[in-house]
Amino acid sequence: MQQQTLVHLEGVAKRFGAVRALASVTLEIQAGECLGLVGHNGAGKSTLMHILAGTLAPNEGRIVAGDVDLTGRYGVAAAHHNGVRCVFQELSLCPNLSVAENARIMNPSLKGFGWRRRAAALITDRLDAIFPGHGIAASSIVGDLSIAKRQMVEIARAFAVTDTPARVVILDEPTSSLDATLAAQLLSHVRAFCAEGGAVVLISHLLGEILSTATRIVVMRDGAVVADRAADKFNRNSLVEAMGNVVREEALSDHASRRSDAAPRIEAAPKRQGDGRKLTAHNGEIVGLAGLGGHGQTDMLLRVFEGASARIADVRVDGSVAIVAGDRQSDGIFPLWSIEKNATIGSLSRMLRHMLIHPNAERAMAEDWKGRIGIRTPDVANRILSLSGGNQQKVLFARALGSDAGIILMDDPMRGVDIGTKQEVYAMLHAEAAKGRTFLWYTTELDELKHCDHVYVFRDGRIVLDLPRGELTEEKVLQSSFEAAA
Repeated sequence: MQQQTLVHLEGVAKRFGAVRALASVTLEIQAGECLGLVGHNGAGKSTLMHILAGTLAPNEGRIVAGDVDLTGRYGVAAAHHNGVRCVFQELSLCPNLSVAENARIMNPSLKGFGWRRRAAALITDRLDAIFPGHGIAASSIVGDLSIAKRQMVEIARAFAVTDTPARVVILDEPTSSLDATLAAQLLSHVRAFCAEGGAVVLISHLLGEILSTATRIVVMRDGAVVADRAADKFNRNSLVEAMGNVVREEALSDHASRRSDAAPRIEAAPKRQGDGRKLTAHNGEIVGLAGLGGHGQTDMLLRVFEGASARIADVRVDGSVAIVAGDRQSDGIFPLWSIEKNATIGSLSRMLRHMLIHPNAERAMAEDWKGRIGIRTPDVANRILSLSGGNQQKVLFARALGSDAGIILMDDPMRGVDIGTKQEVYAMLHAEAAKGRTFLWYTTELDELKHCDHVYVFRDGRIVLDLPRGELTEEKVLQSSFEAAA
């Protein structure tokens, strides 16, 4: 296939006040390619994609779609007319509308008598094509869906074909809320879409996804492109180094179990368990929750969280609890507050001076965690929505790890977090566990389970398998996710 340039960005620059987000970036997107876009949180990836999607205007540079120079005239309507669709990391669905009604918002040609039926057929067709067996009804209210299913609807809507077919689909951390099976289905669809002449820009901090799916990889750092070459010219180490990280060995040596005869800090059974099996977590343990998404892992975390302050059947929690939410927009951040206040809200009792919160203590804690976890902002007094999604997630980590809680619950917390920060957070978790802190960690990333001392696999709201680290294999986790263990 002769390569055709679909969109060309030349010398694009973007500033937000004194902050330079992009510095003269040039990017060409060609038909038939999957372009992997990687870099740290705050490297400029999402800003560049907002410009490509027409939701932000550059301060400088040219935008050419096909053979037409649209500089100064490029916006959402022009992007949509040229087949540019985007699934942003922070989902844009209207939670009070149904799945079908959300499909209508992006497709104004669906109008007149029977538009709901046609919208339902459109979105269901794409969901069936991308995520077979998805179990999502077009009549479902989006706000009632899990974050994984919301992400699936958003993705299906982007690939839907109405008056203007999708030509360039931007996927910003599209698998961050999806389990391994759903992620594999999506990436398979991406490959098929590109093989038919479409183009996909894939942004992901899961480097394995990038290396296995992209045909070309662009690396960004500090608002600029620092590498652009064919995907087969990279391996994991060279990709990490291009991003500006030191390559670290992530494999952990086996160590003796920290379990003892002492009473566990957490002892809890899922509501639907029925066979007497319970989850236990002891002082200094990192305990993982695995299995397909939506099978009771988050419900288990919420039961433990509630059990710390109230009597709940089959739940015993010894100690105070903090939680790192996975759905940060709904359950994590306070969007009208500053970065500083979001980071320190879990530690206010330590900042009281004569019954008042001392502002210097708040600022000191926020600045400390800004440095420790690498929150990319010039001022912690800025609103938290000024941060990229990954940096918002770092603030939630700072809130939990900076608190006095002896038990930390983590609901798939690495969504949209770059590899360098992941390595730093993993090290923090092990350091805190060594001091006696207990972690209960739900993750959809199988690679992260190797950081856990013990793993419980969930299926249909029940624990079906419990594995110490020495017995943990990916095959066991996947097999028990689909077939209940005996």
